[in-house]
Amino acid sequence: MTLLLDASEAARGIMASHITIPAKPGAFTIVYPKWIPGEHGPTGPLNDLTQLRISANGRDLAWRRDKIDLYAFHVDVPAGADSITVDFTVLLNAPGDTMATRNLAIVNWNRDLLYQSDINSHQYFVKPSIILPHGWSYGTALPGPRKSGDRMDFDTVALNMFVDSPLDMGRYYKHVLLWQNGNAAQWLDAFADKPQDLEFPAKEVAAYKRMTPQALALYGSRHWNEYHALLTLSDAIGFQGIEHHQSSDNRAPDDFMTNPKQQVAGGDLITHEFSHSWNGKYRRPDDLTTLNFQIPQQTDLLWVYEGMNQYLGDVLKFRTGIGDPKTYPEYLAAVYAELDNEPGRMTTPIIDTTTGAPYFYVARGQYSSLRRTAGDFYSEGHLIWLAADLTIREQTGSRKSLDDFEHLFTQPALTGPITKTYTRAEVEQTLNEVAPYDWHGFFERYVYEVSPHPPYDDIERAGWRLVYNAKPNDFIDADNAEEHSLDYWYSLGVHLTSEGVVHDVRKGSPAWNAGLADGAKIVAVNDQQFDPDALEFAVKSAQHSRSPIALLASVNGWYGTYALNYHGGLRYPHLVRISGRPDTLSKIVAPH
Repeated sequence: MTLLLDASEAARGIMASHITIPAKPGAFTIVYPKWIPGEHGPTGPLNDLTQLRISANGRDLAWRRDKIDLYAFHVDVPAGADSITVDFTVLLNAPGDTMATRNLAIVNWNRDLLYQSDINSHQYFVKPSIILPHGWSYGTALPGPRKSGDRMDFDTVALNMFVDSPLDMGRYYKHVLLWQNGNAAQWLDAFADKPQDLEFPAKEVAAYKRMTPQALALYGSRHWNEYHALLTLSDAIGFQGIEHHQSSDNRAPDDFMTNPKQQVAGGDLITHEFSHSWNGKYRRPDDLTTLNFQIPQQTDLLWVYEGMNQYLGDVLKFRTGIGDPKTYPEYLAAVYAELDNEPGRMTTPIIDTTTGAPYFYVARGQYSSLRRTAGDFYSEGHLIWLAADLTIREQTGSRKSLDDFEHLFTQPALTGPITKTYTRAEVEQTLNEVAPYDWHGFFERYVYEVSPHPPYDDIERAGWRLVYNAKPNDFIDADNAEEHSLDYWYSLGVHLTSEGVVHDVRKGSPAWNAGLADGAKIVAVNDQQFDPDALEFAVKSAQHSRSPIALLASVNGWYGTYALNYHGGLRYPHLVRISGRPDTLSKIVAPH
């Protein structure tokens, strides 16, 4: 098939897709991609396909949507035709799903195509082209680019690789060569709403240039030829990261590369997605690997795909210097404390969040700490795979680590962008080759059974222990600054915005016992109009008083008072060293 995407009006939020699909006369079905790799769910935005026209031999054909599978369209191909032509308008922006602004746009090809149903996307080929807005530049891993005016033509590729190669484009851009060895190279292709946001500090660029050397040391292999870290810098588009084999779709706020707090809060964005080239794209769960984009994905092994990758992406962040290695214990304290103070973990094991990932990714509503979220198997995955790393080190007298597992897991050392599937049994067997241990029982305990606490003994084995005190946690502070939120989760038991809107209440906390509800808006604290300073002052003052903290809050137009019986002051998590024990955490995040 061929696909020409006219993106010349992307700044208006629309594009036009023109496709030719080989077809034989008779009944024929084409489909819009539904189950999107990297998004782990039936997330194909069908509402973005509009003004559909199908023709053959220059004549329009009648089409009809399937009554059951709304992603399928039926047409009768006339005698004498060997292909059909498909034209439709692509709408780029929807609430919570902005893909274009006046100055940049993200092209996820699955949004721009229809293809023959029931084919093997690994053996079905497409020749893609795109017409760019005049004066815009682009970045993509698609091979063989040839320029003719504003049009770019690329080599023919398998459909699965085409969908796996997004394209970013923009008016303001910067292409940074991060690493090169012969014909192999890694690029950072950045596109910004404002040109000043492309003035990257030299220190940050230097840290990102260490990504490939550190990743090669970690994995001992490479399964990409030319890698493009695509990055859009736009407050309108928001924060997101989606992995691809030879590229990644990274979306961040305007000042992501110029504001140090952004790097503290989200500096693992690109390292996480880059790490997926090995774990998730080259090595992929067998039941998550499908022949095309209509077959449902089974997501139970995301505790390896995403959970292990969360750990490794974070480790790469610190090993490269994107994050200061000395701050890793502070980060780990924030991760552990949040998961350890999540009531939903008392009934819901991690395996349910991975098996139910297509639901959990899109779940919305109140009391997320009771429901658990898709983010849990990322964050808890970090702690589980840290525990695995520490166990390997302990079992081998510090001679080996999880790095040795990765060297075995991702062998051979050099291939092109191919996929090699795995099962849980293979993961456990490979771990046993590195360090004999009851790995099946290990994962049963932390993944498949209800676990009242995340792995904690391992933090102490690493030479640290968890404490709470009034000193703010740097990573929680950075997240709060980014989200314009306040964190009293470990004291009052609430997450809330800086305007006083409650986003969650922890079951059993002082706020919960007082009757405060998710969704309430606090308007006064101890008879004083609410603002962040007033709330902080009240919490500090309550340490020296027996009187409860009095909140006035509104819920759906009704006002109520809530007496919070709390006198413990501000409370935030930290890790502190255990005297006499080796500091293994520092060894883990030290540059390799």
